[in-house]
Amino acid sequence: MAILLMLFAILAGMALPTQFSVNAQLRTVVGSPIIASAISFMVGAVALIIVSLFGKGIYIKKEWFEAPWWMWTGGLLGASYVLATTILMPRIGAAATVGYILAGQVVASILIDHFGLIGAHTHALSFPRLLGALLVIGGIILVQKF
Repeated sequence: MAILLMLFAILAGMALPTQFSVNAQLRTVVGSPIIASAISFMVGAVALIIVSLFGKGIYIKKEWFEAPWWMWTGGLLGASYVLATTILMPRIGAAATVGYILAGQVVASILIDHFGLIGAHTHALSFPRLLGALLVIGGIILVQKF
């Protein structure tokens, strides 16, 4: 099961630079990174709604309205991410875009884990974790530079 989850994560990761490239090309057709990002989100939202309808369906529950405000910001974070990649991809290329985003993900992930932010389980910052993050960032720099 762990191998399947790892493969799923790798495939999801492979989808990102592909999405960046697709959205960058869409940007050239529609003439705006914001419109291209909006179209990307609309297509994704429609696809997820269709899949949800074929699954258990969509039933709005009162707990949805009782959730803290910050739980609703995921879509805004996703939109800013998609917009950023749509702007960055044609300017700095796929490797640099993915690399810098990965560096940001590593830093944010370590902070979230260390402080147990946003309901995450706490994983204290240790020398091996810090070294691993630095190696990832070093690898990103090498990929981007050469």
